[in-house]
Amino acid sequence: MVRLICALILVLLVASPSFGQQSLVGTYKMVSSVLNIDGTLTENMGKAPKGYLVVTPTRIVFFFTAQNRKFGTSEADKAALFDTLTAWSGVYRVAGKKLIIRVDASWVEQWNGTDQTRNWELSGNRLTITADPFPFPRDPSKKVIPQLVWEKVE
Repeated sequence: MVRLICALILVLLVASPSFGQQSLVGTYKMVSSVLNIDGTLTENMGKAPKGYLVVTPTRIVFFFTAQNRKFGTSEADKAALFDTLTAWSGVYRVAGKKLIIRVDASWVEQWNGTDQTRNWELSGNRLTITADPFPFPRDPSKKVIPQLVWEKVE
């Protein structure tokens, strides 16, 4: 009987998400998107970006766009639309204050199949997700640190 109870407890511990994952689960609305590029802060999606973050016990989905997007028909307009969109999803795990996402779908092909690690902090109903510094894609001589702030809506 003791073995059966121990086996049941072990199965429950392995099958249930970590406490960190439980605290992240929910739907969040984007509050801000800020890039720190070599110490210079820029609101790359404007002052009022639009988007959501959905976190289930096993999967995470990001989708957000810049403010004041306009329909595009020319190649330049379409490129501008792409530059004002971010979208990706994948399964995730929490390791302390690290959020490790195995990307399965992304707006940039090179992220698919990779692990993206972010730092997270939950304060009340606000979730802040920050990346470690990495080369800025538009100028690899500079380092960028993106910071996304989300507010829980459910």
